[in-house]
Parts: sequence; structure tokens; C-alpha cells
Amino acid sequence: MAKRVVSGQRPTGRLHLGHYFGTLKNWVRLQDEYECLFFVADWHALTTKYDDVAGISDDTREMVMDWLAIGLDPKKCFIYKQSDIPEVAELYVYLTMITPISWLERNPTYKEMLREMEGKDIQTAGFLNYPVLQTADIILPRGELVPVGEDQLPHLELGREIVRRFNYLYGDYFAEPQALLSPVKRLLGIDGRKMSKSYGNAIYLSDTPDVIRQKVNQMVTDPARMKKTDVGNTEACMVVFPTHQAYTSADDLVEIEGKCREAAWGCMDCKRELADRIVESLADFREKRYQLEKEPGVVDEVLREGLHQVRPICRATIKDVREKLNLYEEPKGMKGHEAI
Repeated sequence: MAKRVVSGQRPTGRLHLGHYFGTLKNWVRLQDEYECLFFVADWHALTTKYDDVAGISDDTREMVMDWLAIGLDPKKCFIYKQSDIPEVAELYVYLTMITPISWLERNPTYKEMLREMEGKDIQTAGFLNYPVLQTADIILPRGELVPVGEDQLPHLELGREIVRRFNYLYGDYFAEPQALLSPVKRLLGIDGRKMSKSYGNAIYLSDTPDVIRQKVNQMVTDPARMKKTDVGNTEACMVVFPTHQAYTSADDLVEIEGKCREAAWGCMDCKRELADRIVESLADFREKRYQLEKEPGVVDEVLREGLHQVRPICRATIKDVREKLNLYEEPKGMKGHEAI
């Protein structure tokens, strides 16, 4: 049988190009090669939006619609909502019992988020335990492979440590999940930082062509190039040339680099070329998204079918885990999971 891939995204607003290249493009490819389970990480959203929950339901619907429009096919993969599977929370509790606090505090992603979101009170137990919940998400449905961006590798490695500790304490059971890195490891935002909704530097999949062009025009280029006649340096071009690498063939890249280094065109010419490529790449997405918006029940149906397929796997896993922890005792008069 094909190996099982498990991955999810938080419903915290519109999806952007960083999501597409860091995760979604990989998901679309993987659904033809593996058994894929993709979930809406709505509990994870609470780690930073616990005080602003009004939009989680709408964000969930919009995100799943984006997934479908970008190419995820419910006939090839299972799409479900994290909070619809209570066994995730149960396994999360068990894993918190065996995870040292020092492991969580040394997580570089945790430290980075504390610095970048200094004005937000995220020093909560839930935020600190984010990697533990993530581990439960992955191993509960017996995930073997996890498509991640480069910035998520520390979380996954921590998850592997938690799995090793569980297996050491209670006997081998869970496989250590392996990373599947996307071909484009990280796409920067228009200001040169990591592309993020929090930083306000993202190009969104749902942006109109005019908005995309406006944002590309704001991208940081070679700071030493002041005039069109100045010779450019693609290595010093912080955002535009690296973004071209995600959209452009090797031959075209050589041509673009040559024009820059020979001052055959200016930075605005280079940006116009890039904007055109981005706009064109999202044309099919915009059309599919428009059609999906006319089918209001499609998201509910996709989530319902995904839950129907995934929850039996999770129930079987949690039954085994309870037995390993000596917690399982079948209620009198009940058989199997009739008590659940």
C-alpha cells in the first residue's frame, strides 16, 4: 500500500503564495502518489487567535474552498476538520504527560514567534504545546510522511522525539514521521521577511491582478541599483529574483539575470515580467474558486466524507494507545466502540 501522508493548515485568514509554494503545490502532487489526509487545524488556530474566534468558521470554509480550487481532489485525498475528531485531543493529553517542558522551550520556532509577535500575549500553555498537538495530529491516523516547509522542520523533529519517547516507554507502536520538503523551500514576502499574514507582506491567492501588480511593484530589489542604467546584481536582489526562481524556467532565468547584470532592463521591467507570470499562474484558480462559490454545500460535503473515512482509523489507534497505557477497560454491555 502507498504510504500515508498527513498534513494540515490553520484557518487564520486568506491563503497566500507562501502557503502555495510551501505546502499546497506539494499536496496537489502528493495526492497522486500517496494516501493523503489533509486537515483544517482549527484547534491550532486558537494558539494565537484564542481571543478572536469569530471568524474561525468562515475562515475554515474559505480555506477548504481555496484547497479545492488549487487542485485538491476529494476523490484522491481525505479532507477533514481537526476539531471533529476528539481522539486527537485525547492523544494530545497522553503526549503532554511524557513531553519534557525543556524540549518545548528550546524549539526555535517558538522563540521566533515570541519575538515576532511581541505585542500579542501568546505565552500560553497551548502555544507552548503546539508541537505536541501537531504530533498527535500526525500519528493518530498513523501518518508516515509530512509535507512541510523548511520553517516547520524543528516542529517535526520534536514530534519525532516525542514518538521515540512514547515507543521507549510503552513499546514500539508509532512510526517516526518523515519530512517531505517542498521544491521551493521558502518564499519571501514583499518586504524581504518570511511571507506572513501577520506581517502584512503577503500576495494572496485571491488577490486581483491589479492588486498583485501593485504588491510586486513594492518588492525589495538590489538596494545598490539606483538607476536603470546601473548594472544590477541578482545575488543582492532580496525578493524579485528569488521569486522569479519559483515561476521561471532555467533558460528564462539565465536571460533575466543577463538583462539585469548588463542593465538591459530596469527593476520595474523585471517586476512587470514577474507580476505577469504570477497573475497568469492564478487564472485557473480564480475561475475554479468562482465556480465553487456557487455551490454552498460543497465544503460541508467534503468535510463530512473526509471525517467518515478518517475517524475509524483514529478510533482504532486510540484503542491501542489506551491498552498500552493500561487505561482501556471495555464497559460492561458494550462492544468495540459502541461506548464512544
